[in-house]
Amino acid sequence: MSKATSPQNLKDFTGGGILSLSSKRGSTGDPNFDKRVEQLVADWGCGADHELIEELIITALRIASDEVGEADLKLFNRTLKEMQATSYVFAPYCREHKVAVYGSARTQPGQPEYEAAKDFSDKMREHGFMTITGAGEGIMGAAQEGAGRESSFGLNIRLPFEQSANDTIIGDHKLLTFNYFFTRKLAFVKESDAAVLFPGGFGTMDEGFEVLTLMQTGKAAVFPIVMVDAPGGSYWKTFEQFIREHLFRLGLISEEDFSLFKITDSVDEAVAEVLHFYRVFHSYRHVKGKMVIRLNRNIHEQALAQLNEDFADLLVGGKIKQCAALQEERNERSIIDLPRLVFRAKRSRPGRIRELINAINSCDA
Repeated sequence: MSKATSPQNLKDFTGGGILSLSSKRGSTGDPNFDKRVEQLVADWGCGADHELIEELIITALRIASDEVGEADLKLFNRTLKEMQATSYVFAPYCREHKVAVYGSARTQPGQPEYEAAKDFSDKMREHGFMTITGAGEGIMGAAQEGAGRESSFGLNIRLPFEQSANDTIIGDHKLLTFNYFFTRKLAFVKESDAAVLFPGGFGTMDEGFEVLTLMQTGKAAVFPIVMVDAPGGSYWKTFEQFIREHLFRLGLISEEDFSLFKITDSVDEAVAEVLHFYRVFHSYRHVKGKMVIRLNRNIHEQALAQLNEDFADLLVGGKIKQCAALQEERNERSIIDLPRLVFRAKRSRPGRIRELINAINSCDA
């Protein structure tokens, strides 16, 4: 059976949570059917991931046994189809850095926010980043225009009223249309290496809080979140004021949570924030209680000693050690040769983890 070929995407946006899940399949409850599923998957040819494919089929059969209603069946079916389409479209670009850009669909060309979004995506393209937007007009159209068609992805949403893609991305194979916001938001977070928010309405706020919540709860790996005002603007400054005067004052968030995002009215500063995050740091993954930070290069022993001193409060005993890849990381072949920092961390402190990444990126060569 001929299969479509594309680079294997092993990116785990949870920082190890997905890759650590067991792949052992369940059962239909009938050993004969289990064997038939196993044979079907073997005949199709699914390689090392055959147990996960078997699990998907078994889950579908168990749903049928549960006599689930038509509405739920359509929901489950459409959800899986949207996730499959997302994976298929993004797979050829899995080694490209991408930045998600959020903002209002109502912002008009010529407005400062529109021009800032366009300028930002243009500069990120020059640095090798692709742009992901919601494919609409306003800030989304501006960012798409700045990035250009070749360096753009559009994640459109089907709405009860007319919603069409912007001129830059319409008709492109990298344009996806979603029925559900939750699968669309998953695609944004799963495929992005940074999130940049320009002023927007309920949707922009929802998407921004979604990313912050996932990071704060450890459900998504920490990456740059930048909130960009128009030059001299106060949209995001007012947002931060609300967060400080209400959430922080009441003890609902911690001071270090403010390290999870940056507010600026400078496009150049926003670009620098994203680029600096990947200066030395590459990615991280949790493996059997250990945090493994992959680096683009080794850091000096003196710098390592300083990290151990400055971030002792983040450690659960022991020290931060520099080493090669762990045995459990052998399934990520494309980054197997990168040096690592390995230690036991307090996973409940994502803001502090972001501060550690900042310190790592400030280490001299």
